[in-house]
Amino acid sequence: MLTPREIVLALVVGTLGVLVPGAWAVELVEQQVEYASGDIDVPALLLVPKAPGPHAAVVFIHGRSGLNDRVQAQARRLAGRGFAVLAPDYHTGRFIPENPIDHDPATEKDVERGLDFLKTVPGVRADKVAVVGLSRGGYHAALLAVRRPEVAGMVGYYPHLASPNAPEPVQVYRYMPEVEDWKVPALLMVGDQDHQLRREQVVRVAERLKERGVAVELVVYPGAQRAFDFRRNMRTVGDDLAREDALNRTVRFLNRVLGARGRETE
Repeated sequence: MLTPREIVLALVVGTLGVLVPGAWAVELVEQQVEYASGDIDVPALLLVPKAPGPHAAVVFIHGRSGLNDRVQAQARRLAGRGFAVLAPDYHTGRFIPENPIDHDPATEKDVERGLDFLKTVPGVRADKVAVVGLSRGGYHAALLAVRRPEVAGMVGYYPHLASPNAPEPVQVYRYMPEVEDWKVPALLMVGDQDHQLRREQVVRVAERLKERGVAVELVVYPGAQRAFDFRRNMRTVGDDLAREDALNRTVRFLNRVLGARGRETE
């Protein structure tokens, strides 16, 4: 949990009412915030439905590309279905460039502090939280799903489910050892046109979770590539179909694990 000093250091630097396009969207209050993680101030995007709460809480974790405009748009789309969403920018506070190869383990605590911060936001339910991770953000999300008892479910979009710093044989043939301690329900989604290594790793983890009796939903989208949810270049019909279906599945999953009432489409 945040210490009193760290709560005081949380800084709201901007507030904006946002109406996310779409018939299913709710009006949001958007804030650019900062919270403390040790000596680091971590910037984040906070999105909370304007309607009275309490609202179900989701930590939305970016991948190697950072919290860029396209990733922020995805966080808004999810929040627009009726969830309080915090999207930490765990790169900027540590001056990590876009698409880093190495993984800085210190960022794991930075993301975890984001979960603590979200639980202090007025109108947000603090008893249960879900985590949604994109690509390398899926690694962070999986760690939180294992480490934090209030995490009720994990959603991975083409998630990287091995330590990025692990040697190549581990990346090719194995997965993160924390899978053996994983207990919370999971929704794992990947395109069949994603890199073979990533696709097979996601499938392997899903199979292991099922063997261990963990509730897991695995979706492999035909014709979809990496970053099907916000990809700009060389998009396919499969990417577009996966983008819409993945959001709807995410909302239904979050409704189940959080006892929420996020807006679903048919």
